[in-house]
Amino acid sequence: MSAYVPASDRYDTMIYNRCGKSGIRLPAISLGLWHNFGSIDNFENGRAIVRRAFDKGITHFDLANNYGPVPGSAEENFGAILRKDFTGNLRDELIISTKAGYHMWPGPYGDWGSRKYVLSSLDQSLRRMKLDYVDIFYSHRPDPETPIEETMGALDTAVRQGKALYVGLSNYTAEQTKAALAVLKSLGTPCLIHQPKYSMFERWVEGGLLDVLEANGVGCIPFSPLAQGLLTDRYLKGIPEGSRASKPSGFLKADHITDEKLDKIQRLNAIALQRGQTLAQMALAWLLKDKRVTTVLIGASSVEQLDNNLGALHKVQFDAAELKEIESILQ
Repeated sequence: MSAYVPASDRYDTMIYNRCGKSGIRLPAISLGLWHNFGSIDNFENGRAIVRRAFDKGITHFDLANNYGPVPGSAEENFGAILRKDFTGNLRDELIISTKAGYHMWPGPYGDWGSRKYVLSSLDQSLRRMKLDYVDIFYSHRPDPETPIEETMGALDTAVRQGKALYVGLSNYTAEQTKAALAVLKSLGTPCLIHQPKYSMFERWVEGGLLDVLEANGVGCIPFSPLAQGLLTDRYLKGIPEGSRASKPSGFLKADHITDEKLDKIQRLNAIALQRGQTLAQMALAWLLKDKRVTTVLIGASSVEQLDNNLGALHKVQFDAAELKEIESILQ
């Protein structure tokens, strides 16, 4: 692959939104490396996706310690891409995040939310990416057996050590978020952002979490905005061979795709076509219509898929009739 020179117009078309009440603005679409960037994937394909993302104004790249497979390999590959293509001062144009909270190594200190695990995990992540710091460090999930003061204290320590600039939460309920935000505020390290699972088909955050974030000046970055591919044109006629739902492993199971769900997908797709969008583009725009949502976290298996998703930004407005029709389908 030839030497990378970033596009000179990379900031001309991307929308950048303020993250809560912070000084940070994030691109309306961010790139997650949960899938397609691990040791089992084609490195040059992942590299091409990252390059294209940056050329299109995506400055935020989201990882976690366990992303792969194998766990840790997405961070290793991303670090290699940085060393090959993002040299000089380009690091200062990037927001890089990682997380700790899920199983990473054997024994009692390789999982959940203890101070020991959280800070050790961050050190390992920095070594894998060969970075001095990450921009955002998340608690990936709440730990029911560790005091929230301990987990939040570890995040605070990461900032004070200079290993993270900001901290975030992921998969915390509204009540858990309230408690965590209070602790972080008392420590002097306010929470920047929350990363929940949120899509047209997964709307639990509307039951209080978004209100908590707004009241506390915290940004929101939904993950799985396309419901693991359900909110795309891939499943309009059932389960195609080679799709996530056709494989025995993975989060999307064939029994998730019911006749009722297929009917909803097809009806939503009809609205998207009327809007001049793909279903995926409309699903991303639908999340961005809420000003409490800072940025939407997408995955991509190809440059073409990335470009298709970025097309959502061409039309993020909805009229009242469209919203009413979409709501009638989703209920």
